[in-house]
Amino acid sequence: MTLAALLSQLVRFYEILIIAYILMSWFRPSSGMLLDIYRVLGTITEPWLGIFRRFIPPMGGIDFSPIVALLVLRLVANALIRVMTTL
Repeated sequence: MTLAALLSQLVRFYEILIIAYILMSWFRPSSGMLLDIYRVLGTITEPWLGIFRRFIPPMGGIDFSPIVALLVLRLVANALIRVMTTL
């Protein structure tokens, strides 16, 4: 497996974690194993999402910052993968 392929897989996995965290935030588990999973996902994804939440306020009660965070993550990953494949 090349370094570019590994990076691509890691980014896809992180995108899945972000999406799972966003979906779970709609229901906010209150106890049990789901709450533990939600907290772990928050610990992993909030550093990245927090960057965008500082600049993109919720509009009409809807937080669009995760969408921008996912787009930027994909753009940065694609740029890095292009650089890696040309070396």
